[in-house]
Amino acid sequence: MPRTPYAPNVRAIARILSRLYHDFPHYNRRNPLEEILFIICSIQTDERGYRATFRDLRRRFSRFSQLASAPEHAIAETIAKGGLSRQKASAIKKLLTAVITRFGRPTLEPLRKLPDDECEAILTSLPGVGKKVARCVMMYSLDRKVFPVDTHCWRICRRIGWVRKTRANGMCSPRDMDRLQTKIPPDVRFSLHVNMVSLGREICITPQPKCSLCPLSRFCRKIQVRRPLV
Repeated sequence: MPRTPYAPNVRAIARILSRLYHDFPHYNRRNPLEEILFIICSIQTDERGYRATFRDLRRRFSRFSQLASAPEHAIAETIAKGGLSRQKASAIKKLLTAVITRFGRPTLEPLRKLPDDECEAILTSLPGVGKKVARCVMMYSLDRKVFPVDTHCWRICRRIGWVRKTRANGMCSPRDMDRLQTKIPPDVRFSLHVNMVSLGREICITPQPKCSLCPLSRFCRKIQVRRPLV
């Protein structure tokens, strides 16, 4: 089967964004279990809020074993300022229970020795961990050359024409994530992901992007479609 060609202008776009945002990693964690906890804390919370919430969580439960044995209400109390504390506390307890069942203790370090496909399969078998979260863990914590597709990456890649929606609601499916990942060279996946997150938060926002400020405006199909109407 022939290799899927890479997306048009992918390296040029990666260079532009890297010069602008310098591959900032968004405070993600090098420990894979910490990374999932960090992501759970970030759900429906702004960056300042979830960073503070995660910091509070780790200060109170400095060891994963302490967190695993803590009652759910104590976890919820600790992360209350980030919102959805009961749901997040429940997710943390279910995650840690599954990890301990799998590895005998609260750690994901054994994943470092596994190939990408096995690593992703184990991560996505954990409660609450989908393909996007799994690939964030693999990229940020395990140095794998994957491309997590979050809402910012999905929105930007659609606007520059690298991928089209396949669902009526416009959301990214797991198959879309795989399809988009194959279009991006492995050596620029980390850079492109972190810098698209920065661009998506600052300029390529929804519903009204700041197109006049965008460094990718010449590549953007959204702008090209609008220009004849101006």
